[in-house]
Amino acid sequence: MAITKFKKIMAANRGEIAIRIFRACTELGISTVAIYSDEDRLSLHRYKADEAYLIGQGKGAIDAYLGIDEIIDLARKKDVDAIHPGYGFLSENADFAEACERAGITFIGPTPEIKRKLGDKISGRQVAIEAGVPIVPGTEDPIETDEEALLFAKSSGYPIIVKASSGGGGRGMRVVENQKELLEGLKSAASEAQAAFGDATVFLEKYIENPKHIEVQILGDKYGNLVHFYERDCSIQRRHQKVIEIAPSLDLSKKKREEICEMALKIAKGVDYINAGTVEFLLDKGQNF
Repeated sequence: MAITKFKKIMAANRGEIAIRIFRACTELGISTVAIYSDEDRLSLHRYKADEAYLIGQGKGAIDAYLGIDEIIDLARKKDVDAIHPGYGFLSENADFAEACERAGITFIGPTPEIKRKLGDKISGRQVAIEAGVPIVPGTEDPIETDEEALLFAKSSGYPIIVKASSGGGGRGMRVVENQKELLEGLKSAASEAQAAFGDATVFLEKYIENPKHIEVQILGDKYGNLVHFYERDCSIQRRHQKVIEIAPSLDLSKKKREEICEMALKIAKGVDYINAGTVEFLLDKGQNF
């Protein structure tokens, strides 16, 4: 089977994320393209690429990197073979992956179909349920009214966590302890999610206090092969964002490790996962995940 090597890759991101992509491309002998906003015109990633272009002129930094049409148009004009989204911004946006496909550009990541099933946390919860993987109690649908949120709070009890359905990186999350905080948290989480990901959709989950945050790295190819690379403990966090990763986890028995890794593969198999991915688990004090 013939293997086609990428000649030019664009990083649809900025800063340290883009620099890591460029470094890997350089080691592989692949040309690189950076994009940067007005605010990032002096950012280091601009100078680490072979080519660099201004996007979103007149827009704020975040809006500039969310401009799908402009990014795709630039990539086509500059003969880009593939786009690496990094993480954050458009990395979990199915519409962006689909736009790349339409333009004949390889999206380095899962397919649009997989993204719609797992990139959105609400639909991702449903995938887990169908795969027989335990989930934290939460709302099945997006929260659209204060009344819906209050009904969930009444049935589940506080504390509750408000979560953005899109994106990641700890954005759009609020832990609330009472009704006043809940109503305020809904607004602030939705506002932050809209600004960061272009999607204000939020949902609610019962907040698990002082859990261990365990992640399992998976990798799947287009031929149905799917493997995991065991787990890492990402419990040391700041603002819901991991600071240190420890592997292997010191809190898992051999049996529990096997169970969690098997559950990660169940979720991935449920959507015929392709590319690299991470399945995240919360482990409570009773070793329930």
